[in-house]
Amino acid sequence: MASELPRPTDAELEILTVLWSHGPATVREVHEAIAARKPTQYTTVLKLLQIMAEKGLVRRNEKQRAHIYEAARPREWTQRQLAGDLLQRAFNGSARSLMLGALSARKATREELSELRRLLEEYEKGAR
Repeated sequence: MASELPRPTDAELEILTVLWSHGPATVREVHEAIAARKPTQYTTVLKLLQIMAEKGLVRRNEKQRAHIYEAARPREWTQRQLAGDLLQRAFNGSARSLMLGALSARKATREELSELRRLLEEYEKGAR
């Protein structure tokens, strides 16, 4: 599998979120999780999972009658990939601009700001 998987679409990311939360699942289980939040067709979920398997975003276990799908990469890996892509495409590689954009898009809580400070301090210590 290539280290650089294609960027998931919004619909694919929704399916990956289900798989990360629930673990390996059948098409029916993924469909039920998504349908609980919004109307969706079983066949749409099936087709998306098939496409995602071809792209390498999910793995399909065909040993049982109902195929089991699981995310090919952990949530954190995909989030880093998406953040890096966004950093390059929208912020011209500027981490500062990305951070300011994120903080201006939604008011951060005191806890979030404290956590960000702690993470930046840890990052600085590791970069030295």
